Amino acid sequence: MEADSARQACSFCGEPGRRDQPMVGGLGAFMCGTCLDYYAGVVAEVRRTGVERPPPWHDMSDADLLGKLPLIAETGAQVDRFMIEWVRMLRTRNISWAEIGRALGVTRQAAWERFAG
Repeated sequence: MEADSARQACSFCGEPGRRDQPMVGGLGAFMCGTCLDYYAGVVAEVRRTGVERPPPWHDMSDADLLGKLPLIAETGAQVDRFMIEWVRMLRTRNISWAEIGRALGVTRQAAWERFAG
């Protein structure tokens, strides 16, 4: 699995990773330190007050929302790349296409067609 932060994007703000700013996360989702600090504060506030903030996109302009679409698409592609790497790792462990298909809720053939190439 790719561990280089510079080759990832934050799944929360969409900003590309940098070597001087490590990312945390897993299963295809990554979080930069800035978002980690921000959301740690959000969680602490909810625990303290019981009141949740509205999501950040609640107050965004239409232009800002449109500007986030490419970032969302990139984080989706990042998850897809992670899935491919994960399946490759499973195959190196001799996990069958049937088992992979079952885990994904698809047939062996569908799993093979999606990931064998």
